[in-house]
Amino acid sequence: MTDSAPATDSAAAPALGFAELGVPAPLVASLAERGITAPFPIQAATLPDTLAGRDVLGRGRTGSGKTIAFGLPLVARLARGPRAGASRPRGLVLAPTRELANQIADTLTPLAKAVGLRVSVVFGGVSQGPQVSALKGGVDILVACPGRLEDLLGQRALTLDAVEVAVLDEADHMADLGFLPGVRRILDRTPQGGQRMLFSATLDNGVDVLVKRYLSSPVTHSVDPASSPVSALTHHVFEVADVEAKRSVVEALASGTGRRLLFLRTKHQARQMARRLTESGIPAADLHGNLSQNARERNLAAFSSGEVRVMVATDIAARGIHVDDVDLVVHVDPPTEHKAYLHRSGRTARAGAGGDVVTLMLPEQRSDVATLLRLAKIRATPQRV
Repeated sequence: MTDSAPATDSAAAPALGFAELGVPAPLVASLAERGITAPFPIQAATLPDTLAGRDVLGRGRTGSGKTIAFGLPLVARLARGPRAGASRPRGLVLAPTRELANQIADTLTPLAKAVGLRVSVVFGGVSQGPQVSALKGGVDILVACPGRLEDLLGQRALTLDAVEVAVLDEADHMADLGFLPGVRRILDRTPQGGQRMLFSATLDNGVDVLVKRYLSSPVTHSVDPASSPVSALTHHVFEVADVEAKRSVVEALASGTGRRLLFLRTKHQARQMARRLTESGIPAADLHGNLSQNARERNLAAFSSGEVRVMVATDIAARGIHVDDVDLVVHVDPPTEHKAYLHRSGRTARAGAGGDVVTLMLPEQRSDVATLLRLAKIRATPQRV
């Protein structure tokens, strides 16, 4: 594999529509039905290369439009070929979490349906029976979490020898979760010479090794590097005197009319906070790793629909969870590192909208929060409340 080509700045990309960028008419129409008529920067930057079949490394934060950026060339290419055979998908998208895998599939399904392709999802935490049945019925595009996919490969429930396009989404998060050895084993089972796309906010934790090993002469497009704060965000730091004062401030922040996303450090704290807010007359749902898949989907759906306006989450929700119109993100517990701060904060101010981020800080956390903000390149003067 050769080194990647020089990075291109998406700001230089021409302001063209999807059709002018080469997207097939059925896919342009499918996007238009959902009100998507103008490409986001990452889409405008990458589509000329991806539609031409080139390997692409896309660097950009979650919420920058990456799913459509890789979904359009994936669907367009597969639409030109034969339909998938039983248990032999032709397109593969790897994602680190169940929630993100489901959301990718939700975005890809209308596009695939427009050209007669089928999409399916596999992830752990649920019975594999329906997943295996779907594969046997013929799946053109498989969206998968690495753990369950490796299980199914070990059981010979599918083969990857027909994969023409492979996509890695949130590759840096897969590295954080320890999935990279599995990702390598999976990609080693896909044919060489197929198109590969990798999307990641950063290239640390071994992601650069994946790029060098699996992408052939990739073109690199960068949008919103991980080190840069989102321009539409307003950051605030509130210093609270003690834990009791902190609880009062949390209730005040959670009681607004818009959608609010509160981040805590542990599953137990998230569950307790959601229960306490609900008992105080502020309906809240929780999202963390101890919930069953059905409970996670139910709570996320309630938040997405507006049935509850407050979601209390651990860092599991900081990557890949797309809910429109989140007005406020609150770091009830400041994260331990700056990348987590940026990923959490990126749940608001998505796709050009504005948003506010509040970090709550106890007096003994002043030094840690100052370091966190400096590394994240955020300027916010602490206010005592």
